[in-house]
Amino acid sequence: MTTYPEAQQETSPLSLQQQFLCLFAQGFDAGPFGPQYVEVGGWRIRGRVDADILRQALADVVERHEALRTVIHLEDGGSQSVLPASQPELREVELYEPPGVGRDQRAEQLMVETEARPFGVNDLPLLRAVLGRFDEQDSVLVLNSHHSAADVWSLQVILQDLAECYAARKAGNDPKLPEATQYRDYVTAQFEEAGGAAVAKSKEYWRETLQGARVLTVPVHHTPQTPGTSYHRFVTGSHLSTEVIRLSKATRSSPFMVLLAAFTVFVNRRTQATDITVPTFAPGRQTRFQDTVGSFFNFVPLRVNLEGCHTFRDVVTRTRTACIGAFSHELPLLHLLGEAPELLASVSPEAVPCLFQAVQPPYLAQAKQVGDLEYTAIWRRVIPQVQGSETPDGMIWSMHLSPTEVVGGLSFSRHLFQQAEVHQQVAEFLNVIGELVADPDSSI
Repeated sequence: MTTYPEAQQETSPLSLQQQFLCLFAQGFDAGPFGPQYVEVGGWRIRGRVDADILRQALADVVERHEALRTVIHLEDGGSQSVLPASQPELREVELYEPPGVGRDQRAEQLMVETEARPFGVNDLPLLRAVLGRFDEQDSVLVLNSHHSAADVWSLQVILQDLAECYAARKAGNDPKLPEATQYRDYVTAQFEEAGGAAVAKSKEYWRETLQGARVLTVPVHHTPQTPGTSYHRFVTGSHLSTEVIRLSKATRSSPFMVLLAAFTVFVNRRTQATDITVPTFAPGRQTRFQDTVGSFFNFVPLRVNLEGCHTFRDVVTRTRTACIGAFSHELPLLHLLGEAPELLASVSPEAVPCLFQAVQPPYLAQAKQVGDLEYTAIWRRVIPQVQGSETPDGMIWSMHLSPTEVVGGLSFSRHLFQQAEVHQQVAEFLNVIGELVADPDSSI
């Protein structure tokens, strides 16, 4: 572990989200504080990128956001220290690919390569960049941060600030961004609000909602693979996306609610369970911290009871109610576990958690002009990965919905699940979704 001068070792507490990660900590060699727990984002850039100016802008962003220069201490219950800014790494890569769809695939491959590269949690600053050039007017920018310091929302904040700083410096000016709210401000607010009426009301909701609930788990099948997280990815045709969007509008639901409802039916058919509690992710951000970099995301258990549901439309209605209740009472999971201490009792070495998320493409995004450069987020990822960002043992289903297709991914602990089993589950789930949205009023 890297050591730093004692004069810079003023510490502050970890957030509740970071404390939750400590439950799975394996030191700094593996797990959520290990070198494979990273968050990667990619953007295609139209226009000529000056690498020297980009380096300056990267340094501006690290100076601006304390989370990117914060070290984690795991001893004595955990703490963190903010250190002075330093220059982040920028790697330049020539990408030899002629114009056409092959460039999209090569851009995604650069993201895969970047994600597989180890990134120690104390290797400050916690931001790296790769600039891949196809030609003078077509580039790929990949940003990589340790996931304990930045979530997927944070990467959008970083990119937005980076684009503004780059544009200012390209014009010969110093960047003039509004003062940033820092992650330690969030930690302070979190502890100040812990005893307040709003948190108490949400705790009461969860105490009642999660009584007797057990988080969804899947049985493991040990393999000889080295421990780590792999990613299986898949794409559907436009018909499924169209039907999901149509049904979500008809039921006053979101596409996420429709997909989650289908997932509960999928689980029911595989296990015969009717009381299903599926964990998902929520942004965890109040308005004040919309533009703050840090680890904000919360694990939210969504409990859907299929008893009395006769049609898929019934399941969507039940799921909608569960989602509205859960997201309007969102709290860090450590608060929830205090009200439902048996929630994770279903987790064991032979049965690991299974999570589900469905998101729209990033809000930054498509052909956004900042200065003389145009940025387009790369959200469509279809290349499978043997080594991806590490997650605690288990499975995470991710569904990205656009008007033209559903792009999905299933991350899984490769030492606990066989590849053929993963492929089979994906095929079964896609069949279930297609069947249900095609005729939502048929019997389930």
